[in-house]
Amino acid sequence: MTPPDAHWLSVFLEAQSAEAGAAKNTLLGYGRDLADFQSFAAAKSLSLATLTRAHIETYLIRCEADGLSQATRARRLSAIRQLYRFAHEEGWRCDNPAIRISGPGRKKSLPKILSVQEVDTLLTVACGFGRTPHERLRNRCLMELLYATGMRVTELVTLPVAATRGNPQMLMVRGKGDKDRMLPLSNPARDALHDWLVSRDTVEEEARIKRRVPLSRFLFPSSGRDGHITRQSFHRILKDFAIEAGISPAKVTPHVLRHAFATHLLQGGADLRAIQMLLGHADLSTTEIYTHVLDARLKELVLTHHPLAKDV
Repeated sequence: MTPPDAHWLSVFLEAQSAEAGAAKNTLLGYGRDLADFQSFAAAKSLSLATLTRAHIETYLIRCEADGLSQATRARRLSAIRQLYRFAHEEGWRCDNPAIRISGPGRKKSLPKILSVQEVDTLLTVACGFGRTPHERLRNRCLMELLYATGMRVTELVTLPVAATRGNPQMLMVRGKGDKDRMLPLSNPARDALHDWLVSRDTVEEEARIKRRVPLSRFLFPSSGRDGHITRQSFHRILKDFAIEAGISPAKVTPHVLRHAFATHLLQGGADLRAIQMLLGHADLSTTEIYTHVLDARLKELVLTHHPLAKDV
């Protein structure tokens, strides 16, 4: 039985969460993109169960006219394809009207990176940044763990405290699709983690005694709804680090530090397959982008420093 349009998205998103193991942020992205598409259909009195390929193409043209980027339009078409593939499998439709639509593609841009010196400066700033010793220890630990492991920001802020007990040399991290991977810790990261746990546990225990607040299961707890420091909060903290370090805030994000982790490993001679495992990439081609980063950096070095490349 085909559900009414109002239930298409909810049923699809529930299935993606339960069966495909889609991450929370992936589901939120699907939801936003498909809600816009559903609004377009409703405004034209169209049904998701009966609209055609031409209608989807009209929607994509409208997205381009609205000034949406090539990447955004490609992502929306991908979400629509996923929705109709699911509808076809469920028997809601006998076809997938989006399957043969040519997407706008994606521009392959090289990831932004930071130099080793810039990361060292950020690490130094983090050690002394914060209103209290407690905040400074937290900030140092956040930075050291992120750069030492290359974790995704969501993996970092939702890290269970139980995974960090016992002065571990490796951390078990749960990534996209609920896939676990082991990440080695550097000595500076282990020291920062140890110092943060001492302060964190003391503050947590005092709160439990004074206000009868239950102990948090997260390494970086927060009083907010999620129970842990949010991605957005950490993003803002990094911007403050950058300003303090004299680095353009536009250059510094959690994902840029993940890129720095991978690029610096590759510069040091690490194997591409090993970097793929550490980053949790499903496909090696995703990791290979860092070889192009190095190629671009080497070209820049030659053009700016080789005597024959300079204007006479």
